Parts: sequence; C-alpha cells; structure tokens
Amino acid sequence: MRVCDLPLSADFVSHYESNGIEELYPPQEAAVEAGVANGGRVVAAIPTASGKTFIAELAMLTADGPGLYIVPLRALAREKYETFDQLPGVNVGISTGDFDSAEEDLGEYDIVVATSEKVDSAIRNGASWVESLACVVVDEVHLLGAPGRGPTLEMTLATLQRRVPDLQLVALSATVDNPETIASWLDAELVESTWRPVSLRTGVYSDESVAFDDGTSLAVDVPPLGPKDDADTEATVSLVADAVTSGGQCLAFVRSRREAESLAERLAEEDLSPATDLGDELRELGGTATGAHLADCASTGVGFHHAGLRSSHRAAVETAFRERRLAVICATPTLAAGVNVPARRVVIRDQKRYTGDAMEWIPVLDVHQMCGRAGRPHLDPYGEAVLVGDEATHDELVERYVEADAEAVDSQFDDRESLRTHVLSVVASGFADSVAGVVDVFAATYYAHQQADVDLTALVSDVVSELERMEMLTVDGSTLSATTLGSQTSRQYVSPTTGARIVSGIRTIQTMADENVTPRTALEVVCDTPDMLDTYLGNRERALMYQYARTHAAEFTTAMGEAESFEDWLTAVKTARILHEWSQGETIEDLVERYRIGPGDLESRVERAEWLLGAADALCGALDSDVPEFREVRALLSP
Repeated sequence: MRVCDLPLSADFVSHYESNGIEELYPPQEAAVEAGVANGGRVVAAIPTASGKTFIAELAMLTADGPGLYIVPLRALAREKYETFDQLPGVNVGISTGDFDSAEEDLGEYDIVVATSEKVDSAIRNGASWVESLACVVVDEVHLLGAPGRGPTLEMTLATLQRRVPDLQLVALSATVDNPETIASWLDAELVESTWRPVSLRTGVYSDESVAFDDGTSLAVDVPPLGPKDDADTEATVSLVADAVTSGGQCLAFVRSRREAESLAERLAEEDLSPATDLGDELRELGGTATGAHLADCASTGVGFHHAGLRSSHRAAVETAFRERRLAVICATPTLAAGVNVPARRVVIRDQKRYTGDAMEWIPVLDVHQMCGRAGRPHLDPYGEAVLVGDEATHDELVERYVEADAEAVDSQFDDRESLRTHVLSVVASGFADSVAGVVDVFAATYYAHQQADVDLTALVSDVVSELERMEMLTVDGSTLSATTLGSQTSRQYVSPTTGARIVSGIRTIQTMADENVTPRTALEVVCDTPDMLDTYLGNRERALMYQYARTHAAEFTTAMGEAESFEDWLTAVKTARILHEWSQGETIEDLVERYRIGPGDLESRVERAEWLLGAADALCGALDSDVPEFREVRALLSP
C-alpha cells in the first residue's frame, strides 16, 4: 500500500514522500485495514521503529475534528510536538504545565500534545475543548500497568469515552502479553505484529562470545583483566567499542546513575569518536560538576543520561545522539521509555536494579523496550541487543529475557491513594453525586474490565468514608458532594492525602506565634506530603539534619516527637532545607555538592514545590485563612 493511496490531501502526501515515506510498513497497512483512517478504534501493539507515529498521524489527519496525542513524559511531548509541527498547514499545541487550569485556548489547535496528567487535570477543571475532540491517540498505552501513572491514564481514557461517545481512540503499545484485553476494553480492533523495518537479533554474552537467538554468534575480544577490573564492565566496553569502530552507535544500559557516569568515564578512555565541539556546547548549558563531567565525556564521543541531569542536558544528549554527534550513551533504563534514540547495538550490562528493599530483576517489558532501540532505520542493516552475563547466568538470561514474552498489562487502579484521588475527582467535577454514580463511572475503567467480579459498590463506599473523615466529601443520605476543601484539592491536582496534610499544616500555622511562621514553615508543610518527590537522606547526614530540625523546631508544624514516621519527616526537612537555601540565592553548584543531589533532582523538586505552594495558597482561601509565606516562597523559587 502506498501513501498516495490513502485518504490524505496532496500536501500531506507530498510531505511524506519528500521524507522518504512512500510505501507503508506491514503494521501500518494492517492499521489502515483495521479502519484507522476511517474513524475506527485501533490498538497497535508493534515493536519500536515499526511505524507507530505514522499510524497516529494518519488517524489525526483523517479525523473529522481536533486530535489529542497523550504521552507519558514531558520529554516525549516535546519530541512529538516538534514532529507534528512539521505537518503542512497543521496548527499544533503542547500542554505539560500547570495543573490548575482548563487551558481553554487549547481548543484552537488542530492537534494538541499533552501528558495524561495534564489531560486529567483539564477535565477536572471543566475544559470544554475536550468535548470537541474527534480523535485521541495514546502513546505507550502499556503504561496502564505502571503504579502511579497507570491509574491516571486509565481514568482519563474512561472519562474521555464518557464525555465524547463517538471518539476515535488509537492506542499505541509495545508488544505485551495481553494486548487483546486492552483492545477489548477500548472496543478497538487489535493490530499485533513483530515486524520491524530493521531486523533484530538478541543474545547473551559470556566467555568472550555472544550467542544470538538467530543461531549466529559474535566473538568479543576482551583484553586480560587487571586486579581492579570488573568483568561485566570490560565486556561492555569491548562490545561498545566493536559497534562504534564498525560505524555504528551504541546504547549501554546500567542499573544506576552512578554506574552510568562511571561507565561513560571508562569508555571515554577509549576515545571512540571525538566530538570536542559538543563538549563545549554542553559546558555552556551549566556549570555543575555533573555537567562538567558530561561535557568531558562528550568530548570523546560518549554521553550519559539519567534523571539526575538537568533537563537541558538530557535533551542535548538525546539530540546529539540522533544527529550522530555522540557515538555512545550510557543510561539508566528510563531512556528506553519512548524517547527516540535508536542505535545499532544495545548492550544491557545490568539486569537487576535496587528497588529500595533489594536487588530485583528488571521486568521483561523494560528489557524488551531497551532491546527495541537497536537498529536505526535507513542507517543500519541490522540491530543487535546483547545482555551481559557469564557462564553461571547465561542460560537464565536467555530463558528470562531472550525467549520470554513481556508481562501482561494489569490495572493498578485499586491502589488506595489512586482510588481516593479519583473518587474525589469524579464527585468534585460533577460527574457523579452518589456512590452509585461513582460506581457507574468506575465501571468504564480498565480495572473493572479486568476484574468483572469486583464489588465496586463496597470499594467506593469505603473510600467515600475515608474522604468524609478527611473533610473532602459530605455525605447526605445517598447524596455525595465535595466540600470546599475537596473541590479545591481536586482542582489543584494534589492527592487527598496531600491536601489533608496541607490543611493540617495551615491550621497549625494559625495557632503559631507570628514570628515563628517563616519560609521554612511553608516549605516544611509542602515537602512533608506524598506529592513531593523523595530526597535521599544518607547516614552521614542524619545527625546534621536532626540538629537542623531541632534548631528550627519552632518554625515547623510537626513536632519532632510527633511525626508519624520520623525518618520520612526528616527527609522532608532535608528537602525543605535545600529549597530554602535555593530561594535565598544559593547556587545550584553549591547545593549539588553540599547535599549530594543531582542537578536534575533540584530542578524537579523546585518545580514540585512551586506547584504545591500554589496549591497550599489556594487551600488557604478555602479555609478563609492567609499564609503569605506560601506565595512569597513560591515567588523566590521561580527563576
């Protein structure tokens, strides 16, 4: 099937043909046959690089009205926005910002790119543009199975289907074990394929050789190990160097930020592909030690990528790799989550990661996502993915990852905090005013589709009782209504638990002496909430943070002996201290070194604090109170 045979205008046909897209890939053709260009609902469960973006564009360009493209990550939103913005005559908008607005101006665009959280918040705030949508495309829909993010995506899709009954839904997924379940839930045709434009062979390294799943093998020349050499690292270095010297690019995945930087530093010794100008460009983006380390590595053609980097550095690394100005990226698994960075060879050195309690195997789906980055269309004749093992682990790695299918996608909607959040949202948004009404809304979720025997009435009733105790809902007979606090909590897009904690903090502040209410007070309140990101508290810091907490005890709303979890509260105090010092003009370089956090960690916590301080100020209004410190600190945090 050719592009010129599709129901597209001449301008779009010319656009695709000028970009070398004339013939459809088999999965794209299957999507057309399933009705994606005629308003049909489709779930496409196909490998990376097999044409998902074109399927999405085809659906939105042929829809009879505006399109919405939902992504899980901001970085992916920006990438897709730039892609869609190249379409001739198409007005594209992007929304990933504040959560307390309906952003009615989004109704002016032909295509809007947004995160699922942003769409959910727009619905809560009464966005009228949602009802004019003709087509919604959901990227990475397998994230329905992700804790935290999954329930929000699930509720967003359930609500959109109720608000716009004739809506065309197109869901794009990695290959998973149960795509037919997702398709059944969305009442969509399933397009399932393992076809790739570039063939992929996957194998396991051990004993200086890689045995691939297609029966071929690769000899790997690993130099003799020194007394301090790590066998897995040196094997990874040899595998990376082999790919680069043969003209390819390589992604190397490791378990942690520290390991990503360490491996990049080791690979920099090989001087694989000098890119001095890139190092200079990265130095101009920021002066932290982490940024300088990245620039030094990039000067040798090697980059690293993890959440501790500033967003500008991460974007620069991704762009440089796509432009072939970097030969290698050493990364944590998060890089595999949707961002377009294909390579000839992918090397997965670590297959276990620390989850907070113990080292655990990385999920099969995550490993398959990493492997799927191998093979650059139009650049590589093939792609290779190699898991680094040894004689003892070889067979287990083959069985666990090479031969195994990815896990099934199961709903996480029954998480208690998620249930509280979405029960409150449904009532506060006016979608239901009774337990039966909430049950009716929840009946459209993926959770209800999977758990047909679940007693939703009992589940919702329990959650309603919890929200009533939290002063978020009022129960009058069979009628439910959101309190002023509940409505404001939902509108500000904070969880009920966060809202209740902030309310408790505000009420405590009302009893404090005026001289004791300081910027630290405001920061302690918002940092001691589940919506604030955790900050690592090292053993050597505990005594210092304890002393800091004692020194400023009169300024805090929680007494040291009354914290529900002293360890968690002390961690919140550390976050508050960092943010306070930032607001007082401390440099990012000093804070990163003093508190052993990444520049990206500080960036993300400042952003979270601005959001939560704004929510706290709004909740003050709901309590007929005023704590100006919330506004004042928020203004100081802003760049």
